[in-house]
Amino acid sequence: MMSGGALFRNVAAQLIRRNGSASDPFGKTGARLQSRRPYFPGRAKETRNDQTGLSPPPSSSSVGIVGWYLGMVKSRPVLTKGVTSCLIYIAADLSSQTITKEKASSESYDLVRTARMGAYGLFILGPVQHQWFGFMSRLFPKQDIVTTLKKMAMGQTVYGPTIMVIFLSFNALLQGEGGSDIVARLKRDLLPVMLNCVMYWPVCDFITFKFFPVHLQPLVSNSFSYVWSIYMTYMGNREKPAAISS
Repeated sequence: MMSGGALFRNVAAQLIRRNGSASDPFGKTGARLQSRRPYFPGRAKETRNDQTGLSPPPSSSSVGIVGWYLGMVKSRPVLTKGVTSCLIYIAADLSSQTITKEKASSESYDLVRTARMGAYGLFILGPVQHQWFGFMSRLFPKQDIVTTLKKMAMGQTVYGPTIMVIFLSFNALLQGEGGSDIVARLKRDLLPVMLNCVMYWPVCDFITFKFFPVHLQPLVSNSFSYVWSIYMTYMGNREKPAAISS
């Protein structure tokens, strides 16, 4: 049988618990209501960013021209690389004409020559580079030192001589030269061009193959190609060998 004091304490404890529930209507019930709030994804994302202190990722509009260009390289690679090569060769040819033109000369720029160089970049160099770098990445997929040296060797022994012959022949053909003139031009210009190529391109190829993914390699190569193209546009537009010997 419970004593009077124990009975009093039991009743008092029950009253305190009831009063506490009545005076705190937002306790457990409020927690349950809070857990049943409707979910808004956008507001939840903002809340998480506020709690972590991290800003949301930049939108596509803030990426700018670099993001647009990379998207074009992936969606339309051949066209994008062709246009890139075209613009680089146009700029290189104008630079070459500026350098070789005498200061006191009043001659205007040869825009037909510049158009030839742009056509070579658009229709030949850009598509060829796309295929070549893709072929190299499939043949040698790694980017270690040994694989990079193999790619460089292939570039100097296969790609370099082939593209130089194509460039000199294409440019001579657009100038109206015949087969014998093209052969004479190759005999005169190809060896000096190849010697200078060996001195310039190995370091450029090493950087391109070693440090950049395959879809960016034509862009990087074209960036190095600007200086080289100034030299090549000069060599490709020299007078015909027959005109010099006369």
